[in-house]
Amino acid sequence: MAISCFVAVSRETPTQALDSFRQHLQARSASRRCECAQSAQRTPRQNHILAALPLHEYERLLPELKPVALPLGCVVHGAGDRQGWLCFVTAGIVSRSYVTQHGASTAFAVTGSEGVIGVASFRGGDSMPSRAVVVSAGQGYRLGTGPLTNEFKHDGLLPRLLLRYTQALLTQTGQIAVCNRLHSVEQQLCRWILTFLDRSSGNELAMTQELIADLLGVRRESVTEAAGKLQDAGLIHYSRGHIAVLDRPRLQAHVCECYGVVRREYDRLLGRQNIHGLRTGSGDRESVCLANHGA
Repeated sequence: MAISCFVAVSRETPTQALDSFRQHLQARSASRRCECAQSAQRTPRQNHILAALPLHEYERLLPELKPVALPLGCVVHGAGDRQGWLCFVTAGIVSRSYVTQHGASTAFAVTGSEGVIGVASFRGGDSMPSRAVVVSAGQGYRLGTGPLTNEFKHDGLLPRLLLRYTQALLTQTGQIAVCNRLHSVEQQLCRWILTFLDRSSGNELAMTQELIADLLGVRRESVTEAAGKLQDAGLIHYSRGHIAVLDRPRLQAHVCECYGVVRREYDRLLGRQNIHGLRTGSGDRESVCLANHGA
């Protein structure tokens, strides 16, 4: 490391080179301290379902929640894997997709900090024929089936939130199937960009052509053409796997209705409103109060 650094500043005097090297090390050290601080600040409450729980329910769960890293490309569960846990995502994005026997794949849903991975663990099916892969690195907390089963016996708020999240997830899956069949690649790309933005901070995304093609289930050439049209229209800037959204209102006006249908359903089921109805079990007309989230 030191050798390459001094070679890069070989035109400087030895004193200047040493000063530059020290500044480089200080900058790296500051960056690492910042990363460690951000990591230390991560808590289970950054997951919106856990954030909505009453304090006594949350504190009952807390000792059972185990932190897990979700690095880019990590397979959270494969097709047919037994799901003996539930993963509450606190940061990052996980794609749910199906891979054919010929290797083709397409995504039918994504999950961020608004939800969980491993719904088969409480739906009685144990596994699913799809896989869940991390497409934007983050973190999460795992809860084993034992403590999870215990929560369902308590009949508290968590089971109700999980069932509502599952309903919202079914809506997303069904609407994406409609979108893939009826709408253009350009409209589908708009939907995915907005869906990712809802689960990210800022207006920039790291999305390679290969990733987008896998999400849409189309050829990379189709992605290039669709991204080019959006860029020519001044909606995005796309370069080397990096997408910057330049005009979100116009991008939302350009997307098909599928994005709005899914987002409204998430808001209806898991929106920021009064949770009294769910806590007392008095009806589905009440919405769940969660932190800001996207669909």
